[in-house]
Amino acid sequence: MSRETVIAKRYAKALFEVAKQQNGVAGVEQELKLVADSIAKDPQIVAFLSYPNIESEKKVALIKQALQGKISQDVLNTLELLIERGRQDAIGSVYDAYTKIAGEALGQAHATVYTAKPLDTEEMNKIASRFSAIVGKMIVAEQVVDPSLLGGIKVRIGDRLYDGSLSGKLERLEKAIKS
Repeated sequence: MSRETVIAKRYAKALFEVAKQQNGVAGVEQELKLVADSIAKDPQIVAFLSYPNIESEKKVALIKQALQGKISQDVLNTLELLIERGRQDAIGSVYDAYTKIAGEALGQAHATVYTAKPLDTEEMNKIASRFSAIVGKMIVAEQVVDPSLLGGIKVRIGDRLYDGSLSGKLERLEKAIKS
């Protein structure tokens, strides 16, 4: 386990405990996702937070100004701690660790469904319910469109990959023929 993963788990566990006391586990997860996605999508924010010559107080002040009223105080405090301690690169990892901790506590698992073409809500619900039966947890599915699959789906739940894609089947057939 990498150092960043260990650090992220500590912050995520602490944030989860606070959110659980306030019955806001799902809301905190959504807020963390919003923050992690926003930071990851904007290279200027990443550069600003990573720049060593800018004092952490200025970074925190800017983040507070941008996010005040949009996210809970608990998430804002966690971001402040991460930035003050020079661990702003771990924000995405904290979100990942938090979703795992919250999922375990709530009996949920997050799944990423890779498809060649976009699916509608009903199809995603069918996939989620099918995989809920397989893993024994409620599945929260997120879709990623990957045209290279050609057809079928791939589903990643935690560290398990269920590959029913056409490209995956062709790769397995090719390996079987070669051996």
